[in-house]
Amino acid sequence: MVRPGGGPSTGLQVGVSVALLVIDLMGMAWLLFRYGITGWADNKGQRNPPQAPKEALRGMWLLVGGAVITGGGLLYLRWRIPGVAQLVVLGVGVGLFACLSARE
Repeated sequence: MVRPGGGPSTGLQVGVSVALLVIDLMGMAWLLFRYGITGWADNKGQRNPPQAPKEALRGMWLLVGGAVITGGGLLYLRWRIPGVAQLVVLGVGVGLFACLSARE
């Protein structure tokens, strides 16, 4: 599992990346579901419900925190593949929720 140089093997890093990807996608799906339910519950007939952008902003900040903690932590531990994967996946999620929160 660990190479002679002391770092983790590439296969282990890819496995961790895939596991974290599944967790990230489930978390983003839950945040997107909360955004949709909030928009539906606030005003069923309006295009821009008042509470939904706040929910999207909350989700954006949760993903920013997750990216900094997990992606930055993995990069600090020199796990480059899962660290970069976390930053990319969660960064795309942050962009999605930033666009949703700007629809006020």
